[in-house]
Amino acid sequence: MIDNQSDKKQPNNSHKLDTSFFNEIFSIFTATEVRHFRQFVASPYFNGRPQLVPLLDYFIKTKHVEEAPTQEKAFSAAFPSEKFDDQKWRLTLSQLYKLAELFLAQQELETETNFPKLRTAQAYRKRNLPKHFQRMVAALQKEQNTIAQQDANSIEDHYQLEWERYRFLSSGKRTEEFNLQGTSDLMDMAFIARKLRHACFALSHQAVYRTEYKLGLLEAVLEHVAMDVRLQDHPAIGLYYHCYLMLTNVGGEAQFERFKAMLFEKGHLLPDEERRNLFLLAINYGIRQINASRPEYDRPVLDLYKMALEGNLLLEEGRLSRFAFNNIVAVALRIGEVDWVERFILENKNNLDREHRNITASLNLARLEFARKNHREALLHLQRSDFKDLINNLIAKTLQLKIYYETGEYEVLEAHLRNMKTYIRRQRAIGYHQENYLNIIKFTQSLVDMNPFDRTEREALRSNIEKAGRLTEREWLLEMLNE
Repeated sequence: MIDNQSDKKQPNNSHKLDTSFFNEIFSIFTATEVRHFRQFVASPYFNGRPQLVPLLDYFIKTKHVEEAPTQEKAFSAAFPSEKFDDQKWRLTLSQLYKLAELFLAQQELETETNFPKLRTAQAYRKRNLPKHFQRMVAALQKEQNTIAQQDANSIEDHYQLEWERYRFLSSGKRTEEFNLQGTSDLMDMAFIARKLRHACFALSHQAVYRTEYKLGLLEAVLEHVAMDVRLQDHPAIGLYYHCYLMLTNVGGEAQFERFKAMLFEKGHLLPDEERRNLFLLAINYGIRQINASRPEYDRPVLDLYKMALEGNLLLEEGRLSRFAFNNIVAVALRIGEVDWVERFILENKNNLDREHRNITASLNLARLEFARKNHREALLHLQRSDFKDLINNLIAKTLQLKIYYETGEYEVLEAHLRNMKTYIRRQRAIGYHQENYLNIIKFTQSLVDMNPFDRTEREALRSNIEKAGRLTEREWLLEMLNE
């Protein structure tokens, strides 16, 4: 890797390589990409400047060396018989950078299976080679019939192919019926699919960043799809249509279930990235409902998590987010899937980021043992880790609070409640979590102070707990009140 911040001193007549766009691109190339880029630069078709090949060879040679390459040596590699010229150096490096950009574009182009063939068909049409054109179109149509994915891009590919067929047929002024209706339908479908997808992500982003987007033709699109069951049944359209209705709370739980059912049935027909995003939209919506004290969403959210886990859709760069890990355990324990939680923790803890692996595993093993009423084992798991992360720390403190109450350690509990309140009030970045955890402390203290034989006091506390706004431990508090 080219290191622009080497601590090693350079000779006075030598300068470290300036930071540039090329260096940033080249530093992330894999060994295979470096080899392919070398072949790319050496090709006279792409590069008519032979000096760029030895320049690249110099960069390749120094890529994995601790000492940073220098401008003088790099320039000398490209122009061995010339004295260093700063202007010429910058121009040469710029030329190599443009080749790197072209190489990246070529790499992306090669991932598009239909695009090169479609452009070949277009070339055949322009050069008046009908047999070649028809042969290529037939091959593309056959490929489209075998492709499983039905996302917006595949609809666009189909539209582009039909458009080329129309241009071919119309250029010959033939009398047979043109395919304009089918072409128009495909163009509409591609637009509708992308519009609904964009609307879902805009709505999700809008909720987090408290901004508002103007979505132009969205209302007309929604009305059009609402009247066409065929469009609602298409994965690239129907999934985002039902997702949008869910996010706007149209139809409530029934709409959430419709979207979830279609996601389970047809989600595999979209690319993994889109499928992952749809699962996350559904999961986040369900979690918001759970946090609003709607326990009927627990089971559907866990089902979504399980399906996403089976499809490896929750992994980012091979890692599972500790926040997702915590949520999965919390939801599963709430509906009593204790044994499944144990398997989940043991099977997935190594997918956590190394920095948070042991801490997250210990925290959730403690939650598991608490659910089994193994209070001593739960405390042992909590004592094995230092929960520096704010949310993990609050989860751990809440778990300790519940253990102290259930085991009758009231003196320890009251000291813990005081310390926990002080800790929360000192946190500036706690946001909306503050209300929730202060409510937990307040109502736990009320449980301790309550006269268990005073029915009026008990019912008043029950009413206050039920009416409280943010309160994730509402169910546990009510359970303790009923004992």
